[in-house]
Amino acid sequence: MATTNDLKNGLVLKLDSGQLWTVVEFQHVKPGKGPAFVRTKLKHVLSGKVVDKTFNAGVKVETANVDKRGMQFSYKDGTDFVFMDTETYDQITVSPEVVGDAANYLLEGFEAVVAMYEGSPLYIELPASVELVIEYTEPGVQGDRSTGGSKPARLETGYEIGVPLFITTGEKVKVDTRTGDYLGRVNS
Repeated sequence: MATTNDLKNGLVLKLDSGQLWTVVEFQHVKPGKGPAFVRTKLKHVLSGKVVDKTFNAGVKVETANVDKRGMQFSYKDGTDFVFMDTETYDQITVSPEVVGDAANYLLEGFEAVVAMYEGSPLYIELPASVELVIEYTEPGVQGDRSTGGSKPARLETGYEIGVPLFITTGEKVKVDTRTGDYLGRVNS
């Protein structure tokens, strides 16, 4: 248990009959008239739905003990993903629903943070950006600006992103894992 004064970004709360919500942002408000309160933006851990919720200051809220562990992606077993704990070498199987969009950037050996609650994986956190090799892209045509100076490119994971015209097949690029945007070329 914690009070609303203990809230911080990333804290997982257990609200509404056991549902898990992550605190995205919070603000303590002390109006000139009336009691103080805490305005929060909460994200549902499983569905990703974001809601605004207001708590009275000092109210007790139940926190969930979410265990975040650094794990390494080992391999894909059918549709499931197998991760290995880098400390204990235990392997866990994670469903594609839990992995979500992170699957677009996972290669064998990649490090990720797996959030676990009561022994079951909740979600996967990747670094803000990853470096991947362009598996295939059409040659850029000089003067072709109808596409805004970008073209589609397939990454080594099979995911397709938009890259500038000068990028060629076999180059390593940095990709934002939150948006799927091209961030730049990686010089080896």
